[in-house]
Amino acid sequence: MRVHLSGKPFDDPSGERLRDWLGLDAETFYDRSRVAIVPMAFCFPGYNARGADLPPPAICGRTWHEAVLETLGDVKLGVLVGGHAHKYHLGVTSGVTETVRRWRDHAPRLFALPHPSWRNTAWLRKNPWFEAEVLPDLRAAIQRVLYD
Repeated sequence: MRVHLSGKPFDDPSGERLRDWLGLDAETFYDRSRVAIVPMAFCFPGYNARGADLPPPAICGRTWHEAVLETLGDVKLGVLVGGHAHKYHLGVTSGVTETVRRWRDHAPRLFALPHPSWRNTAWLRKNPWFEAEVLPDLRAAIQRVLYD
């Protein structure tokens, strides 16, 4: 809801965690000339009965994603955040853990990440290889794209 109200993607604790994973400060992360943030839903779909965010409406991807990606041109690096992005962009049917574990299948052009939500803190503890293996290569790829 905080992001919806601010109108700024990842303007919340999840965004802080994501920027840390990427090795980017907020200024660079929100610099539209260098970083494009393409959400899976172009709206806030609301909450389910348990208080979790509802999934992005499928109509959003069908309506906007290809058009938005076409306007971006040659994207040198894509970071797919969360299972919905994995399914849409990679066509995977495996879960988040397996998709992220197979990160080398798509690197260095694409990186599949879990969602940085606080709800995934337990996942991060159970999968220390993510921070040890994936994040260093992701950060190096980002540095190459932004600064080389």
